[in-house]
Amino acid sequence: MENPKKSNSSLKAIIVILALLLLGSLGYMYKLTNDSKTVEKVFLSEKESMIKDLTEAKDSLDAAIASNTTMSGELVAERDRVEKLMADVEKSKGDVASMQKYKAEANRLKNNVASLMKEVSVLKQQNERLTVERDSTATVLGQARTMNDTLVSQNNNLAKTVEKASKLSVLNLQSSAVKQRSSGKQTPTDKASRADVLKISFMIAENQVAKSGDKMYYVQVIDSKNNVLGDKKTEAFGEKTLTYSFTKTIKYENKTVQVTQDLPVNDIQEGTYFVNIFDKGEIVSRTSFTLK
Repeated sequence: MENPKKSNSSLKAIIVILALLLLGSLGYMYKLTNDSKTVEKVFLSEKESMIKDLTEAKDSLDAAIASNTTMSGELVAERDRVEKLMADVEKSKGDVASMQKYKAEANRLKNNVASLMKEVSVLKQQNERLTVERDSTATVLGQARTMNDTLVSQNNNLAKTVEKASKLSVLNLQSSAVKQRSSGKQTPTDKASRADVLKISFMIAENQVAKSGDKMYYVQVIDSKNNVLGDKKTEAFGEKTLTYSFTKTIKYENKTVQVTQDLPVNDIQEGTYFVNIFDKGEIVSRTSFTLK
């Protein structure tokens, strides 16, 4: 028969062993739990860090796309890849293998974005330089255009001044009536019934700027009834027409010239007579006289 004391000792030993095994199991389970929590924390931390990096990359791409560079197509494609990876990472549940794959893809995209940003920066600098050069060129062209306009204006003003200065001045226009004697002697008269010649005289002033050569003037004599005396010929000057009494051609050599011309008349009436001198279609002198 088995000794009761020995049996109790064996039982105690078994209980101790089971207790130790239980404690070991509990310790192992506790360690597994802590390890699991640690892994989860690491996963969440890596996930947040990855999302943060991808968000920054996306923001950089958005800003670059908004700047309207010639690389917009490449930038949009890269942004689409970043957004897709962000969505995949957001949906991940702690798969270590997947997370490693996402980390590798995130690093690759991060490097691509950094490379694209450098290219965008270079393009931006080039564009800024070109803009400055374009603005400088536009400024120079604007100044040249302004200077050219000023020179044209000055030349036009000078041409007008020269044209104005070169015009001959008709001065001291005088007119009167005379009686022509058979001997050739002329006697001044203020009576219409006795007048058979109207004497017209004027002076062309000296002008060193004017062009020398033959100069023709149109002389118009109008009686009190608005009739043109003399030749009564008509000349057109553009849209203007002029009916004149006679023309007078003078050889002008930039010196003062005295001009005199007789206009024979018959049976003229008393009243006021008007004498006008025209340089082509432009009136340059006028006077009047009265006959009784």
